[in-house]
Amino acid sequence: MQKISPFLWFDGQAEEAADFYCSVFKDARKGRVTRYGASHPQMAGKAMTVAFELFGQHYIALNGGPMYQFTQAISFMVHCESQAEVDEYWDTLTADGGKPGRCGWLIDKFGLSWQIIPNEMGELLADKDPAKAQRAMLGMGKIDLEAMRQARDGKGVI
Repeated sequence: MQKISPFLWFDGQAEEAADFYCSVFKDARKGRVTRYGASHPQMAGKAMTVAFELFGQHYIALNGGPMYQFTQAISFMVHCESQAEVDEYWDTLTADGGKPGRCGWLIDKFGLSWQIIPNEMGELLADKDPAKAQRAMLGMGKIDLEAMRQARDGKGVI
């Protein structure tokens, strides 16, 4: 078992969120679901905690109520091999009420923040003149690798 696992607080949507994340990521599985009992009559039978795993990383989702909300101070970074993978995750995570952000960030329909980042971005930002690629990236929502390459190569700046 891993030593540290993210524990995510939801307001009645823990199981729906776990199911959604398991559908978004190919290497995912849902684990144990604990349910509220009779001692919580308004929640009896509803999921209390839902364990799930994404790419070997374990998570727990809790239906804890409305007291706490997610903020962008915490996000999950998804490392992508290609523009097609960036597009797929971006489109899926922003669907049905998700909100696109800037520089590869988005907020999904549950309020959780994600960074959808192509692996090549590190190389582009490490160019001898990183300002070119940075200027391109700052004008983007979803990262567009071709636009960043063109900015790096002096063929256009967004």
